[in-house]
Amino acid sequence: MIAGIEEKYSQLYNYCYFKLHNSHLAEDITQEAFLRLFENSRYKEIKNPLAFLYTVARNLCIDEYRKKETVEMPQEMPAEDAGDKITDMVAVHMALDGLSEKEREIILLRVVNEVPVEDIGKIYGISRFAVYREVKKILKKLERRLS
Repeated sequence: MIAGIEEKYSQLYNYCYFKLHNSHLAEDITQEAFLRLFENSRYKEIKNPLAFLYTVARNLCIDEYRKKETVEMPQEMPAEDAGDKITDMVAVHMALDGLSEKEREIILLRVVNEVPVEDIGKIYGISRFAVYREVKKILKKLERRLS
């Protein structure tokens, strides 16, 4: 069993929600990723189940995204009317929109979900040093956009 599975489930759900902006789809894909992991006949031989989960979830999100013809707004908006929060949220979304899909995924994995650099490297097939460089470059790019 994966240590801290509840925390991993939550992180994977957040990743899927960030990509799809739909809580039901994010939950379905998160569950599907875990099912595929546990149904894998060589489950115990998988050296890094977290990398496996993110790879499966990423592919399922891509499949779902391809099904959609138009981009939808998030279904759930913040309940509280906090002008500063909304302004900050819009600024962050605009800065993130200026990033490529891969850059957004890497930042989500590393900064938001705190996925280890080594795991991100395995997901993308790059060295951990390349991941460090990429994260640093993306963070500088976001900082410039938010200034």
